[in-house]
Amino acid sequence: MEESISGFKCRGTWGEVVEHGERVTRALADAGTKGAAFDEWDEWRPKSHERLGKDVNKKTAEQASIAEGEGEKAGKSPNDDLKTAGEKLTDSYEKVEEGDGESAVESWQDSINYVARAADSAGRKALRKVEDAVYRKVMTQLAPYYFDNELVSANIQQVGRGSEEEQFVFEVNVNDDELKGTVSDLLQQFEDEVDRWHIDTEKDTEIAEAVEGVEVTEAERESESPTRSTTN
Repeated sequence: MEESISGFKCRGTWGEVVEHGERVTRALADAGTKGAAFDEWDEWRPKSHERLGKDVNKKTAEQASIAEGEGEKAGKSPNDDLKTAGEKLTDSYEKVEEGDGESAVESWQDSINYVARAADSAGRKALRKVEDAVYRKVMTQLAPYYFDNELVSANIQQVGRGSEEEQFVFEVNVNDDELKGTVSDLLQQFEDEVDRWHIDTEKDTEIAEAVEGVEVTEAERESESPTRSTTN
């Protein structure tokens, strides 16, 4: 591992860069880091059973995708909002005929708001399609796969294509300087004290149960998520 002002960098095989991500994640956890930002990073970092051009590509595109608008958060499609807008407009006309001008204006304004929300949702959906197509088919051919939130900034890319063994460069930066110092100390401690690092592997007890006819215990099911362990 190399350490610089831009972060903690590892160059090596897929297994070695996966291990680098696990060490950084363990150091962050040992430093007391938790919450949504940590979970996002833990989900994105490359895993032993994944591949760069498929799994990390997909996760990077999803992570970079434009956020949901108010209509999407409410679980409404553009067509849903347009239908509601029409209903509100009809209600507005009825209120005018009844002589209730104030309610008519409120319904008319509601109708405009639903039309705007429908346009916003449709626009965001279209942008995501463009983002995903451009990113996954073009940008990842020119630039590293990246991750960025308030906790961590990271990028990974394949280098030396065509060589006998695939090589990757994985750089991770902790955005808070104080936390970065703590993580640096912990990473150095791992290098000094841990001779062998067990890389996490994905378990699939359902496949084992179906193929081998083995009944999987509840405890084994609960342990399906990867766990980190080290051996001195």
